[in-house]
Amino acid sequence: MNMLKKTLITGFTAVSALALVACGAEAETEDAMTDDTMVAEEAAAPGTIPEVASGDETFSTLVAAVTAANLGETLSGEGPFTVFAPTNDAFGKLPEGTVETLTTTDTDTLTSILTYHVVEGAVDAATLTAAIEEAGEAGYTITTVGGGTLTATLVDGAVVLTDATGGTATVTATNVEASNGLIHVIDTVLMPG
Repeated sequence: MNMLKKTLITGFTAVSALALVACGAEAETEDAMTDDTMVAEEAAAPGTIPEVASGDETFSTLVAAVTAANLGETLSGEGPFTVFAPTNDAFGKLPEGTVETLTTTDTDTLTSILTYHVVEGAVDAATLTAAIEEAGEAGYTITTVGGGTLTATLVDGAVVLTDATGGTATVTATNVEASNGLIHVIDTVLMPG
């Protein structure tokens, strides 16, 4: 009987230990799942406008310009902002040497050009299109954070922005989300005047 009692106690102890280990492993698994979920949610949440732009090679010139103009911190602020973001190809349309001059010796002009591409508030494509349609043929006037104005019209279903010099840029992609606003991609750099 002593032997049977000893075997039962040893067996019970082993089962209890396994149960405790299993509970501990389950708790660790739940903790790991919670950590993984938090990491996935953080990864899924978009970064600020400069962070989102930095993650896309087609905006490398814009990112370099924002850095040269010391606007990164501003555009990382609470916002929300809407940025009409020129691609590298858009900057490539400027006369040769312009980007280099702006980013090295004429950062005041660069700052005014870049802030001409930024609007207060998160203006999604549907809201902008509705405002253009409501404004009629004259187009919808947009005031930029730089104090200038753009005129937005619809041309063959696409949003076209006309700058102070009469130049135009077509919106080629919309509603790129950032934690502090939206980015709409444009094919030409807009000039404030």
